[in-house]
Amino acid sequence: MTTSLEHTDRLAAECIAKERRYGAPNYAPLDVVIARGEGVFVWDTAGNRYLDCISAYSAVNQGHCHPRIREALIDQSSRLTLTSRAVCNDRLGTFLEQLTRYCGQEMALPMNTGVEAVETAIKLARRWGYRVKGIPTERARIIVCADNFHGRTTAVISASSEPQYRADFGPYLPGFTIVPFGDLDALRSTLDETVCAFLVEPIQGEGGVNVPPSGYLTKAYALCREHDVLFIADEIQTGFGRTGARFALDHDGIAPDVLLVGKALGGGFYPVSAALASRSLLELFGPGDHGSTFGGNPLACEVARAAIAVTVEERLAENARDRGDELLHRLRAVRDERIVDVRGKGLLIGVEFDRSARPFAEALLAHGILAKETHECVLRIAPPLVLTQEQVSRIASAFESGLVAA
Repeated sequence: MTTSLEHTDRLAAECIAKERRYGAPNYAPLDVVIARGEGVFVWDTAGNRYLDCISAYSAVNQGHCHPRIREALIDQSSRLTLTSRAVCNDRLGTFLEQLTRYCGQEMALPMNTGVEAVETAIKLARRWGYRVKGIPTERARIIVCADNFHGRTTAVISASSEPQYRADFGPYLPGFTIVPFGDLDALRSTLDETVCAFLVEPIQGEGGVNVPPSGYLTKAYALCREHDVLFIADEIQTGFGRTGARFALDHDGIAPDVLLVGKALGGGFYPVSAALASRSLLELFGPGDHGSTFGGNPLACEVARAAIAVTVEERLAENARDRGDELLHRLRAVRDERIVDVRGKGLLIGVEFDRSARPFAEALLAHGILAKETHECVLRIAPPLVLTQEQVSRIASAFESGLVAA
């Protein structure tokens, strides 16, 4: 007689086999099949529960299947989902008002995925460079940082220093200059009349949870002001409370010229992103200059409105700050010669090892914790921002047990 557990185990194996048979092999997932989620937890097809420290790379800041966001999605999906921007819809204006007020910007251009927001910023910066700064045609440059991750489109990989993201995908888009992250002198040395923008992640997530030296962002912002260069902040992963503040740049009191948001803006339900800036900047775009069929659709607007409201009303940034401080303290107290560094801010934490972090991720999986390696040697720990003190202790205890098993 076949037991329920045996059936479910076969179901997981079948799911993995189909994914490998019919899907392109552009990911290397952990050997687990998730079937359900709620709050900070997910369950696999065998019914095993895991505390999710991946959070879909910060897209699930509000927790899995948050009932308020789910209700907004269900309600709107029964009335109107998509019109395209060929006509106005009754949700977009209210969403844009709420988003711009939350972000402290004047206008927003809604898109879908994070990389689309980045592409928007690249086009906007270049147009500003030519039409406002007066950069000679085809000579505008954007400064980016080594080990950045802004997405994987052809334009964005042209700005990457990661060989894997670039290999055999050329020719690359010109106009990007790469400087070391956190190196103010390197940034200063490349600023001239051809530079239209500096594009930076306040904390590099995919690059290894790299936190810049204290004061770096403030001084980089001042350099941009001095040289008439736009400061573009990619807060797609660090925004909406992840680092213990509304945005990571809030820790430094910086209001960027262009703010890029995504991931948690969709509350884990729907892809929503945006590029935000002043009216004078975004009015450089005219009809037909940029757009997206799904960008600003009514379903996305209502989901994003609920996601913002949950973030504010449930004080997720404050909870990320407090729980993040506790978790960082616990992880830094662990003594193991394989650990090189423990760093981060809020609930965006990276544990760097002197070897591949994949075995540690697999060991944590056996102890009921989902975490994933990035940049090979760094284990990224980024749970939903609804984490409790008791769950902080569970992560820390599992981490210690996982080190023994790895």
